[in-house]
Amino acid sequence: MTTFPPAVQPGDSIAAIDTPALLVDLDRLEHNLAGMAAFAAARGIRLRPHGKTHKCVAIARRQVALGAVGLCCQKVGEAEAFVAGGIADVLVTNEVVDPAKLRRLARLTARARIGVCIDDPVGVERLAAAAGEAARDIDAYLEFDVGAGRCGVERVDEALRLIDAIVAAKRLRFTGIHAYHGNAQHLRTPAERHHAIDAAVAKLGELVAALARRGVPAGIVTGAGTGTFPFESASGAYAEIQPGSYVFMDRDYGDNVWPVETPRFEPSLFVLTSVMSRRSRWAVVDAGHKAHAVDSGMPVVAGRPELAYDRPSDEHGMIVARDGEPLPALDERLWLIPGHCDPTVNLWDWLIGVRAGRVESIWPIEARGALG
Repeated sequence: MTTFPPAVQPGDSIAAIDTPALLVDLDRLEHNLAGMAAFAAARGIRLRPHGKTHKCVAIARRQVALGAVGLCCQKVGEAEAFVAGGIADVLVTNEVVDPAKLRRLARLTARARIGVCIDDPVGVERLAAAAGEAARDIDAYLEFDVGAGRCGVERVDEALRLIDAIVAAKRLRFTGIHAYHGNAQHLRTPAERHHAIDAAVAKLGELVAALARRGVPAGIVTGAGTGTFPFESASGAYAEIQPGSYVFMDRDYGDNVWPVETPRFEPSLFVLTSVMSRRSRWAVVDAGHKAHAVDSGMPVVAGRPELAYDRPSDEHGMIVARDGEPLPALDERLWLIPGHCDPTVNLWDWLIGVRAGRVESIWPIEARGALG
């Protein structure tokens, strides 16, 4: 992290913000946080938002204050940042097999309840060894591949053997099943996403039934993302949902079609950029690859549908206009909605909260760059 915050203070006009900068519209953020909290509460389902999206303790605290049971994260470094910020229940929804990282997780149990996913017997052995140094038992979740094709045990018989190993291990607590279908999140229509989650629930049901025949409770079945949480919530199979991107909403999620009955989340994250050069056919802005991620496609220019962002390089982006539409002027400011919010946030040290035309807050992104 840089040693200095942006050169603005709370109360300053947005016009005083140097570009490029990462902004969050606080009205929209609060709308999104409240909408998801209300959805979970109304259905009696646990909400454990994914902190890999915002990586920011200030936002995590607001989620917990609105009823979240804790947070998810992907890396040990993220868990360390959130626990240091006072989050008392953190689940690492990923496999951790490096002994040094596992010892770091074990140390966090002195200040928080810690969980982690397992999909291999070696993971059980190493986590149990590290748990010997823990202040309290570590929550171990069996990761079950319900369609994502990434991490996780694929077969029910494998899953049962691994759960047996977890139950037998000292200082580990078999807490539940992690069943996240990542590939379903950006299927564009509700019908496609619903179909994918129905298949995930059917496969999950085979494991839960096998456990029931053994008299072993399945524990907390957790999963779901911003694209599919309504379907996991309605399935009866999940006790907990893990949406992350709903706090910001990016262009990629904006391309989804949403069921009528679900909350409407608004884009709240923006890269503020300025026109630094101008030609007859394009304008050049000061936000390129180092300012936002384009792995899920280009950003859109908020409120300016006649403009398109294209051809990013390290420090530049090109703005083109539809036929006959004027280009933005030199030094004109544009608000970009990133294509993918998670890796965009990871490029920045500070998040500037704005409301009613002014800077209201400047938040450090404590887990930025926490890759290990």
